Amino acid sequence: MFVFNMKLDGHRVSKIFMGILCVIILIITIVICYQLLFCPLFKTNDTFKEDGIFEINSQNYTNVLQNVHRHIDNYVGQKIKFSGYVYRLYDFGEDQFVLARNMIISSDFQSVVVGFLCHSTEIKNYPDDTWVEIQGTITKGNYKGEIPIIEIEEIKEIDAPNEDEYVYPPDDTFITTSTVL
Repeated sequence: MFVFNMKLDGHRVSKIFMGILCVIILIITIVICYQLLFCPLFKTNDTFKEDGIFEINSQNYTNVLQNVHRHIDNYVGQKIKFSGYVYRLYDFGEDQFVLARNMIISSDFQSVVVGFLCHSTEIKNYPDDTWVEIQGTITKGNYKGEIPIIEIEEIKEIDAPNEDEYVYPPDDTFITTSTVL
């Protein structure tokens, strides 16, 4: 039988243990600092180009629409770009329309029309239900109360999308990154 006798020095073991613990804490601190400095805390689906134009897509459409209506003063002057179809109401002027999307509101695909009121002298060239892509600036206007109105700077006809034609009700996951969309 083999017997191994080892005497442990408690002072030396505690120094080694404390050294290992300090190295582990240092590594964890470095990793956390790196994450905070170089990795974003919140990932968004926002598309903000360097030219200052925010692109609205079908995933963030109703969240942006709701946020702009709730906090209109924060967004006046913001440039946006998005697509939808031309929708007019009976009491609109000939230079007014809603750039609309159908929002699904129930499991049996019932929908309502949602969108931004837009202003453009060129819109008379586009009949109702024509899909267009616009670029414009958010302004404050009045239509049965104070609402955001998009002053159109560019408009072009596009094909109706094969996918993402519909939008869904806003949710609580939309996080605005600043006063810009």
